[in-house]
Amino acid sequence: MSVLALTSDERARYSRHALLPEFGEAGQERLKAGRVLIVGAGGLGSPAALYLAAAGVGTLGLVDFDEVDLTNLQRQVLYGTSDVGKSKLDVAAARLHDINPHVTVNLHRERFSASNAAELVAAHDVILDGTDNFSARYLVNDACVMGGRPNVYGSVFRFEGQAAVFAAAGGPCYRCLHPDPPPDGLIPSCAEGGVLGVLPGVIGTIQATEAIKLLTGVGEPLIGKLLLYDALRTRFRQITLPRDSNCPVCGDAPTIRTLAEYDVTCAPGTDAAQGEPMTVDELQEWRQAGKPHVLVDVREPSEHAASSIDGSTLIPLRQLQSRLKDLPKDRPIVVHCQSGGRSAIAVAMLKVQGFDAHNLSGGIKAWNRRQPQS
Repeated sequence: MSVLALTSDERARYSRHALLPEFGEAGQERLKAGRVLIVGAGGLGSPAALYLAAAGVGTLGLVDFDEVDLTNLQRQVLYGTSDVGKSKLDVAAARLHDINPHVTVNLHRERFSASNAAELVAAHDVILDGTDNFSARYLVNDACVMGGRPNVYGSVFRFEGQAAVFAAAGGPCYRCLHPDPPPDGLIPSCAEGGVLGVLPGVIGTIQATEAIKLLTGVGEPLIGKLLLYDALRTRFRQITLPRDSNCPVCGDAPTIRTLAEYDVTCAPGTDAAQGEPMTVDELQEWRQAGKPHVLVDVREPSEHAASSIDGSTLIPLRQLQSRLKDLPKDRPIVVHCQSGGRSAIAVAMLKVQGFDAHNLSGGIKAWNRRQPQS
C-alpha cells in the first residue's frame, strides 16, 4: 500500500500513534493513504467513522440515504437531538470534518445496490459493513470477494455482537459461515428485537480497529476468526472459521459470479434460527421414533446445568472447533442453544466440516414451552 507524507500539523495531531513502536510515523502515513468505505452510517457505522476519522484515515466513503430519527439516538452517536429529520450524511460529514479536517469524506447518497456495489468497492482499500439487513450484508460480502477487498464485518442483536474480517486473501467469506440468506420468517424484527445502545459502540470500534490493522499491516486481523461478544456477561469468545472450499462465492468452483440482491425481510416474534432448521416437534418425532441422531448443546456449562434436554451432549460453542473429532459423521447432529443464535453459528461451522447438522429453532426455550407442565 502507498504512503503519504505527513504535515507538521498532522505529526502533532497523531503524536500518540507515533509513540507506538509497532505503528510509528510509517503506519500513520499508510493510514493517510488509506481509503475505507463504510456501508451504513447507523449504529455500527457511527463509532467506526468517528474513530477512523480521528485516527487519520485519509479518505472515508459513507453510503447512506436515510434521515436521523429520534429512535436512532440511543446508539447512533454521530447524531444529536437537534439533527432529527436531517440527512445522516450531512450531519456525519460536518461532525467528521470537525473531528479531523485532514480527512476527505465522500458522501454517497444512495442505497448500496447491485448496480453500484462493484464501483464503490473498487474505489476503496477496505470495506466496513455497517448494514442492518441480510440483503445488504450478502451484497457487501459478494462485492468484496469479487472485487478483492477485505470485508470488515460486524453485527449486533439484543445483547450480543459479532465481528470478523471476511474476503481477505486465503480467509473465509461471510457465505462460508452462512451460505445462503435465511428464509423469510426466521429473523426477528430489527425494530422489535431491540439492541443495547452501547453494543454497536463496542462492535463498531472493533471494526474500526480491524480496518486500521488492515491498512497499516499492524497486528493480526480477525481473518479466519469470528469474534463473539456477550454484553450481559462481559465475555469475548473467538471461534475459528476456515474457508469453505465449496463456498458458492469464494470457493474453488464458485457458482455465484454476478452481484444480486436478495428479498429478505425481518419478521417479528420469531427466533434467529438459520441453517438447516428443525422444529421442536420434528425433534420430538425423531426421539419417539428412535431415529439415530446426536443432540449437542452449545451453551455454557452454567446454562446447561440450569436447564437441559435429556440426552444432550454439552459442547460450548467456544470449544466446538477443537472437539469436532468427538462428533460422528454417520448420523445427523441436532444443535441447540438458548434461542437459536449460537446454534446457527455452530451449524454453519459443522456443515463446512461435512457434518449433517440441523439447528433446533427456538432452542431450549421453544423445547421447554412444548413440554407438558408437571
